[in-house]
Amino acid sequence: MELRAMKPKDWHRVSAIYAEGIATGFATFETQVPPYEDWDRAHLKDCRVVAIEDEHILGWAALSPVSGRCVYGGVAEVSVYIGQFSRGMGVGKRLMEALITQSEAAGFWTLQSGIFPENTSSIKLHERMGFRFIGARERVGQLHGVWKDNLLYERRSKRVGVD
Repeated sequence: MELRAMKPKDWHRVSAIYAEGIATGFATFETQVPPYEDWDRAHLKDCRVVAIEDEHILGWAALSPVSGRCVYGGVAEVSVYIGQFSRGMGVGKRLMEALITQSEAAGFWTLQSGIFPENTSSIKLHERMGFRFIGARERVGQLHGVWKDNLLYERRSKRVGVD
């Protein structure tokens, strides 16, 4: 498996993997894949990575800003999605390692994630990668008419933003 920067030409496969995540009902509040232009505007230009094996994209990871306010310039939200036939193979770990390295090189001091409680594989991945549970937002939003909780996780860089 190799990792490389995500390119616009990857959108077809990246969006298909995103759609698989949406279909689970516990990966995102999104109910449909946005057009590439909307997704591109919502995510940072740096810190986008895909995992590839035999020219097939297995998964992807990207960061999005948490706020437009300058004080949050070093804080980003994590998205990691693994294709349904590539789960449980260490793809998420490799993507997360790359995302952490790239985020620190770009000056980010905090990565955060909001995870549905039933997404146990994502919770385990985040905990293995040094994220800590910081709280729960109960009934924060509805998905298909069902109230959903969201667990908040964060990872503070040991290199960036340390005095």
